[in-house]
Amino acid sequence: MLKKLALSLALMAGPALAETVTVDTYRGATDVKVAPQTIAVFDVAAIDTLSALGISPDGAVSPIFVSYLDDAVAGAEKVGSLFEPDFEAIAAMGPDLIVAGGRSSKVAPDLAKIAPTIDMTIWEDTVGQGLDRLDAFGKIFGKEAEAAALKADFEAKLTEAKAAVNGKGKALIVMTNGPKISAYGAGGRFGWLHAELELPEAVDEVEKSTHGEAISFEFIRDANPDILIVVDRLAAIGRDGESAQATLDNALVQETNAWKNGKVIYLNSAPLYIAGGGIQSMTLILDQFVTAFSGS
Repeated sequence: MLKKLALSLALMAGPALAETVTVDTYRGATDVKVAPQTIAVFDVAAIDTLSALGISPDGAVSPIFVSYLDDAVAGAEKVGSLFEPDFEAIAAMGPDLIVAGGRSSKVAPDLAKIAPTIDMTIWEDTVGQGLDRLDAFGKIFGKEAEAAALKADFEAKLTEAKAAVNGKGKALIVMTNGPKISAYGAGGRFGWLHAELELPEAVDEVEKSTHGEAISFEFIRDANPDILIVVDRLAAIGRDGESAQATLDNALVQETNAWKNGKVIYLNSAPLYIAGGGIQSMTLILDQFVTAFSGS
């Protein structure tokens, strides 16, 4: 009798257990319902990776700034901005799962009061955490095979990009914001480009800061990078103002090896700055390095 009861309980529990999966999030391992039917997403990197897996959100932040994701959110309800959720709109759509992250990370506890919420922030380790998020979304949505294929393609592209820049010299990463310029080192928000591509730094000990270290044209000249990697913040967020090309067209910058040898690389800034860590974003950036250094 006891054996029959135990078997019955096990059979009853089986489907319930199968309905959740444990995944890594920014706040640790979390149990998430498998195959949620209605999702609201407050992180552009998450929209990027979900889109690559063939999943479109039912609710999404607006604007998203990244044009290649326009189709992915075309039919989604607008549920606020990256910084300010529309809690009424979210409650009205009744999501089974809310995905927060990055700029929306701080409101994740508030979102969790409406529906199950996971914080998928990508910050300290862009590539490592980006691939973790890809793996997690694959598990949640039953897209493990697709996630594995995307990871393999990314790793192949990384190998190709690393080979393309090998031996090409030292790099400096700068971000322009109109006429203002900041530098980012290996420990900064774009540091994965140094670490993953094994690009040596033109300047050691650049200040580690979310907004970078404010620098001058003299700083760039004295650093004399062989490769100058440029992020244009105004272009990334769709604002008018002096472009990175105009800002850096300066006599002091023109003295650098990077300028003289045509190795000033203007990155596609919106994917890097807004969707950093998304699987498509990272692959697009690597493509730029492959094109710039191998001509393919």
